[in-house]
Amino acid sequence: MVKLRLKRCGRKQRAVYRIVAIDVRSRREGKDLRKVGLYDPMKNQTYLNVPVILYFLEKGAQPTGTVQNLLKKAGVFK
Repeated sequence: MVKLRLKRCGRKQRAVYRIVAIDVRSRREGKDLRKVGLYDPMKNQTYLNVPVILYFLEKGAQPTGTVQNLLKKAGVFK
């Protein structure tokens, strides 16, 4: 099963998260299938590759709660 979830990047105390499509059994920093976006909580900015996100959602990928909230704010679910 594939999930859309956050992968932590950046340095100490300055976290930046990538939104990735990843297998459920992988750990947080594990090998991802594809990078689909970026979330910077310090600047409150979100960059999304919407066509790829919609592709994974159509194929049955489940977003985590945090990713689902980010996608709702960005207007992906209409």
